Formats: sequence, structure tokens, C-alpha cells
Amino acid sequence: MNKIVIPLFREFIALGLIGLFFYLFLFVDFQDLSFNIPSELLTVNTMFLSILLEAIPFILLGVFVSALIQTYVSEDLIKRALPRNAILALLPAALLGAIFPICECAIVPIVRRLMKKGMPLHIGVVFLVGAPILNPVVFASTYYAFSSELHIAYARMGLAFVLSIVIGFIIYLLFKNSNQLKWTKEDVVVEGNTNQEEKVGKLKSTLFHASDEFFEMGKFLIMGALIASLFQTFLDRTLLTELGTNEFLSPALMMGFGYILSLCSEADAFVAASFGGTFTAGSLLAFLVYGPMLDLKNTIMLFAFFKARFVAAFILVVTIVVYISIIIYQFLFL
Repeated sequence: MNKIVIPLFREFIALGLIGLFFYLFLFVDFQDLSFNIPSELLTVNTMFLSILLEAIPFILLGVFVSALIQTYVSEDLIKRALPRNAILALLPAALLGAIFPICECAIVPIVRRLMKKGMPLHIGVVFLVGAPILNPVVFASTYYAFSSELHIAYARMGLAFVLSIVIGFIIYLLFKNSNQLKWTKEDVVVEGNTNQEEKVGKLKSTLFHASDEFFEMGKFLIMGALIASLFQTFLDRTLLTELGTNEFLSPALMMGFGYILSLCSEADAFVAASFGGTFTAGSLLAFLVYGPMLDLKNTIMLFAFFKARFVAAFILVVTIVVYISIIIYQFLFL
């Protein structure tokens, strides 16, 4: 009896909280209340909602693609589609990222599902860091935002393509495709062997998987959005502008800025363009490349679904590779 009552009770609480949130958001004007709310908290609230509302559509896209993969894509299909040679498989994985309009908000559930279906770890990493930048929507937004400096748009795509392969290769050397998910393949095999899909049909099964994954991913998105909004509100940006012209410090600062802001890759080019008069072109590239590969909300999701040792190594590899590549790019082309 408790097995039925407790989940229903949790569902009612969740629905009640969602209803309360929308009621307060749509019908309550906090400025009309008798007590004064500090302006910083109002800024945190605005930032939090903007990040959340910006990310939710792409999270929905990601979980539906993930659910379709769970329902329709078999392990044998993935094994047949990828080259057997681990090194040769890096190139098609990077090219695959250029096809799908998926940002960093949606990529984590998709990569996790593909890995559970049998995709090698290093191929999943290539897709994880490459797809949020290489897709056509991001290129179009970057091209438009930097219409007077088109070399930045082309450099962003070129660096993302090359670095995704380099990062995937390094991860392959470090982990040799060992299982770094917090759920084992056996769990997925058991899940896949249930008769649920046959009973309810593939369409309903897809919707069930998508809803479960959305609520599972959503709680970590909310945590990341809240932390990112706190940083955006209380970070002293005058220090950043003072150091923005240093060729070695400014890329590191903008990488940190991209990590903290946690902007969607479809929109971050316009934010980067606003810093054009303060920061070097190399540091703007660092912001545009590093942020979609790794940001605050993504990190929380990664720690939730991957082993901590892998996530720590992934963060270190991405940070070092991106920073060194930006320094080299500045020396050769700028």
C-alpha cells in the first residue's frame, strides 16, 4: 500500500509546488507587498528565471531525443554505425555534431542515453563538447552577432571541430572506454527487456521515458541556474574589464565568465559581442568555445550522472586544451 501512496503523495506535492510557482509568477507583484525586497534578490530572481526559461525548451528537446533513442535505437545499430577503430571513429562523431541543433542544455541526457546504449566513452565526449557549438543554429547566431568580425564565427567552428577530436582522443587515452556512468549497462539491459513498450506502444513509451528524464534532469538544471544567477548578481565585473586586454589573463577570465554565466550556446554570441570593446578577440573566442563545452549547470548534471573521477578529469582536460589552443591561435592569427 505504501508503495502506491508515497509516490502519489510526492506527485501531488510536486504538482502543488509547480502550481504555486506559476500563480506567484503570473498574479503576484512583489513590489506591491508591504515589505521591501532587496534589489540584489530581485536581480537573482530575474537572472534565475531567464536562465531557466532559456534552458527548458532545449532540455525538453534533449529528453525527447533521449527518449526516442531509448525506444527506437538498439545497441547493435550504434555498433554498426561507428567504425571499429577507436581513433577513426572520432571524425564521424565530430561531424555528427554539425547536424543536430542541440545546445549544451540538452546534450547531457542525449549523450548519457547513447552511452547506455553502447556508444564508447570517448565518442560520447566528442559529441558532448562538439555538438553544442558545431550545429547550424549556433553558427548562424555567431555569424550575425559578429557580422563585422566574421573571422570569429569561422574560428569558433574550426576550433570546436578540432578541439572536440583532441579532447575525445585524450579521454580515450585516460579511460580506455571504461564505464564511467553511475548506472551500469546491466541496469539498462534489464530496463530494455521489460515488456512495457509492448504493452503501451512505442509512442507512449517514448512519452514515459521523456517525462521521467525531464523531471530527473530538471532538478539539476534548477540547482545550476540558481548558482549561476547568484554569481551573475554578485560578481564584480569591473575587475574583469580592467584585465580584459591582457593576452594571457583575458582568455582565462572569459573562460571563467562563460562557465559562470551558463548561457545557452544559441544566444551566447550576442553577449560575447557586447564585450568586443573591452576584451581581446582571443578572449572572446575563449568565451564562445569554453562556455558551451563546460558551464556551471552542465557540471552539476555531469556529476549527477557520471562518476566523479571522470567528471574531474573531463573538466581539467577541457580547460587546459581550450586555454592552450586559444593562446596558440592568438599567437598565430591575431
